[in-house]
Amino acid sequence: MSVLVYIESENGSFKKAALEVASYGRALANTLNSSLSAVVFNADDVSTLSNYGVDKVLSVKITEDYNAETYADILKQAVEREQSKVVVLSSSADCKYLAPLLSFGLDAGYVPNVVDLPDSTAPFQVKRSVFTNKAFSKTEISTEIKIIGLSNNAFGLVEQAVSSIVEVFSPEIIPSKVVVKGIDKAPDKVSIADADIVVSAGRGLKGPENWNLVEDLATVLGAATACSKPVSDLGWRPHSEHVGQTGKPVASNLYIAIGISGAIQHLAGVSSSKVKVVINTDPEAPFFKAADYGIVGDAFEVVPKLIEKLKAFKAQNT
Repeated sequence: MSVLVYIESENGSFKKAALEVASYGRALANTLNSSLSAVVFNADDVSTLSNYGVDKVLSVKITEDYNAETYADILKQAVEREQSKVVVLSSSADCKYLAPLLSFGLDAGYVPNVVDLPDSTAPFQVKRSVFTNKAFSKTEISTEIKIIGLSNNAFGLVEQAVSSIVEVFSPEIIPSKVVVKGIDKAPDKVSIADADIVVSAGRGLKGPENWNLVEDLATVLGAATACSKPVSDLGWRPHSEHVGQTGKPVASNLYIAIGISGAIQHLAGVSSSKVKVVINTDPEAPFFKAADYGIVGDAFEVVPKLIEKLKAFKAQNT
């Protein structure tokens, strides 16, 4: 039962989530005593993939802008070429567009939000998060070809060096009628989807002119910046930074919420984050009940001190 992974790239480089997919694919291939193949589009250097256990790289050069229909068709051709029985994708917005199309084209079962390797015993069952990350379920994929959508930061990066074979893959490209192209982040910013750490803020910052506190803290931590829905609705921050049930879900290793009370929709969207830190002046804010660590205090006093301490800590350890 061979395994094929789709490795996303951005500006020629691989995203962290893509390398996590490679790590997961290698572990899955080991479990199935199988080889691991990968499909990459317009990547400048694929040698990194050999560090994450990819046996064969199918390198595709395509001049079209991203669209789910075309990419799904190319992946379908790759699956058929490699005779793969398991396909692994990330949980990026692009993959969520193309996964149903690929599933239909291959007559394959697709399970998103997967957080662990399949059960080692038959049948083929995967654990996934459900009910906006409030619970887990085990779902059986009974089709011949199986598609797994790996939840971000669910598996981590695991290196296993192998000797990779790189092949140029020239599939038949059928022009799509629909083009989906979006900008997830500014070129010099960390993407929310790929971030290990997310620093988010709400109306407690009192206005967009104070957002330098969030950006300065994020810079020190190497984090992505985010915001609550009211902040994006007020136009303080772009809607692309809105996280929560009605915005972007966050599954970071560390989520810092500054001046966010913790409405149920926001909590649902960040519940997959492993450690949640809350800074708020209101000790009764709902977010404190969901937080791993809480600071009752004024963000305008707490955050500058936190930045100062983090800079000092980094200086001592460099």
